[in-house]
Amino acid sequence: MKIAVTGSTGFIGQYVLRELVSRSDVDSIIATGRHKERPLIIPEEFQYEYLDMTSPSPDDYERIGRPDILIHLAWEGLPNYRSLHHFETELPKQYAFLNSLLSSGLPSLLVTGTCFEYGMASGELSEEMAVRPTNPYGFAKNALREQLEYRQKKSEFNLTWARLFYLYGNGQASSSIYSLLMSAINNGEVNFKMSKGDQLRDFLPIEIAAKNLVRLIFQDSNVGIVNIGSGSPISIRSLVEGWVSGRNAKISLQLGSFPYPDYESLAFWASAKKLNQILVGKD
Repeated sequence: MKIAVTGSTGFIGQYVLRELVSRSDVDSIIATGRHKERPLIIPEEFQYEYLDMTSPSPDDYERIGRPDILIHLAWEGLPNYRSLHHFETELPKQYAFLNSLLSSGLPSLLVTGTCFEYGMASGELSEEMAVRPTNPYGFAKNALREQLEYRQKKSEFNLTWARLFYLYGNGQASSSIYSLLMSAINNGEVNFKMSKGDQLRDFLPIEIAAKNLVRLIFQDSNVGIVNIGSGSPISIRSLVEGWVSGRNAKISLQLGSFPYPDYESLAFWASAKKLNQILVGKD
């Protein structure tokens, strides 16, 4: 199988590439990016191709070796979820790029969505639920999904919409709670400021998320929406305490230093039923 990956230099992209290279059933991996010069972060064993998403070309699909599937991770403007950039600039750019590849013959597509598509919904969130995004990022992602679903009525292609919940791991953005905590521990700080920490969330190690994304591309059917989460809620406080314990660190959590985000509910997590059903027996 030939596989191309956009966003290959990003947090998720780096782990997806590592997972792909570990598989014997992958014949060719093409890492793509917005940099004309090959980024140093891309290992030499991967083919690298520059793709300008702002100006898609009919030749792009041929240039990246006519892959069997595209794992589409690229998205600019994060982590500013409130920026209008997401639907004013990113959404039309993303659709034009993907539509060009599909028009050239791309048969299968996996795109990462976001749990913010669910908006302020609470409790266990399943793929069948109606979505009501409440920030520009969630709105734009959901709109792209709907555009692609309408596009399927014009010409058939397989679409997997991998709706990501919360991820963590080394190499994550410096503004993430995981990276902030690791930085504080590494710097020998004695206090760590955070919210009260009683929010319930669904966190998944990036290694597991990347493995699940790669396993999904080997489905022969049109998967549609599938949550990428653990299916098990955990409080932010318990999560952080576990990270601290795992590092044997002596750092005091300053609970209540920050307010809760106003763009997400207090308690929500993924239903992992569909994901688990799909991946049963899949390596």
